[in-house]
Amino acid sequence: MPKVGEVQSSIELGYKIKNKQSKHIWNACDKCGKERWVILLQGQPKTTCCSDCSRKVTVHSEGNQHHWWKGGRRVNKKGYVEVWISKNDFFYPMALRDGCILEHRLVMATHLGRCLQSWELVHHKGVRYTGIENKSDNQIDNLELTSSISEHSTNHAKGYQDGYVKGLLDGHTKAIEELQARVTLLEAENELLKSQQEQLAT
Repeated sequence: MPKVGEVQSSIELGYKIKNKQSKHIWNACDKCGKERWVILLQGQPKTTCCSDCSRKVTVHSEGNQHHWWKGGRRVNKKGYVEVWISKNDFFYPMALRDGCILEHRLVMATHLGRCLQSWELVHHKGVRYTGIENKSDNQIDNLELTSSISEHSTNHAKGYQDGYVKGLLDGHTKAIEELQARVTLLEAENELLKSQQEQLAT
């Protein structure tokens, strides 16, 4: 029977692995004390718990107790923010399979004090942003509850149209300002040429 801390190579143990130079250490599980061979990495055991104890930790830990916890907030591929909620949360029925819920739906549901139905849609009005950042602006004043896809599509179309018109007007305003500055410069140059001609004439 090996002693805790004893080190042997993979070949000595008869393990068929690609890296024949790897070493293993006889180590006791931190949870149950079970002793077993563990891969040695940089002088330390790769794992401190046996496989049985690791499974128990994975099954029973969730949320900020889980070892892979990253804050419970993420942005999905479409640019919308998703947040994790626990199974005993009042709004959990609205969650996706992995326990996450779209943040804008959660904000609206919290505001109304009830869970949203699947057919109820939450629209981002774009009160502060008109681009992709609008999708993550989940303050209640930027959200509007709609009950049909057509109404939601209309709101999106209006938002895009308003953004286009604003961009167009901003572009026209800037162009006009640049032209006015150019006219002022040309007038000044014209006056200078006139005065130079008068001096030459005399």
